[in-house]
Amino acid sequence: MILVTGATGNAGGALVRTLAEAGEPVRALVRRQVELPAELAMGDLNDPESVAGALDGVRGVFLMAGYDRMDETLAAVARAGVQHVVLLSASAAEAADLGNPVSKYHVESEALVRASGVPWTVLRPRTFMSNTLRWAGQLRSGDVVRDSWPGVAVATVDPLDIAAVAAASLLEKGHDGQVYGLTGPRALRPADRVAVLGAALGRRLRFEGLTDAEARAEMLDGGMPEAYAEAFYGFFARGELDESAVLPTVEQVTGRPPRTFEQWAAANADAFR
Repeated sequence: MILVTGATGNAGGALVRTLAEAGEPVRALVRRQVELPAELAMGDLNDPESVAGALDGVRGVFLMAGYDRMDETLAAVARAGVQHVVLLSASAAEAADLGNPVSKYHVESEALVRASGVPWTVLRPRTFMSNTLRWAGQLRSGDVVRDSWPGVAVATVDPLDIAAVAAASLLEKGHDGQVYGLTGPRALRPADRVAVLGAALGRRLRFEGLTDAEARAEMLDGGMPEAYAEAFYGFFARGELDESAVLPTVEQVTGRPPRTFEQWAAANADAFR
């Protein structure tokens, strides 16, 4: 049995489907009843006791970073005899600046997994292609997308590729102690992604970049804590994090090239209509 935490999220949900389609027994840790092709276990990653209650018969765990009492959760995982943990971290861990709260929780989560005594693999995906879904409201009401960091190119990655690497790490030998940076096949600026999405929708779309000040204000107005808004401002406005490099990891692990943004856009076009 594989236990998937974050099972209703983009990466966790993709992993649940990937494992189920492969005929692997999968258990999803969820906070409420949902429709998933998995056995459901009610729990919360901020509550180590609830995670411990979901570990019966589990040989592998897909774990999200940054939750409370993670050391206790990992102790429960070790006691249950789990054979492998795959941690969903992020490229922010590479910045390794503990003054940055986003980097801090990823760095600390990785350190806890390494110290757990359970064989581990760490995934550090770049920005998810599915983050593009935040444009859906704008495109349902018009043909203009306004968003932040217009000059920043990112090699965004499809959650299905994150899931494929996670599944390989959990089901195959040879992934213990590996840190996998995950990207798509091409670095794209926001305007490039808008153009691809327009082609998928059969519409002429236009991109308008926010200023750095507007981007910061939008994050704060959207309810993001100031420390986190400052972290992302540092990453992308001040260039403290570079997600433009294309890495070969997805193909090395899975044996196939990573999915393109064109493929993601075609598969998810209905969300923007």
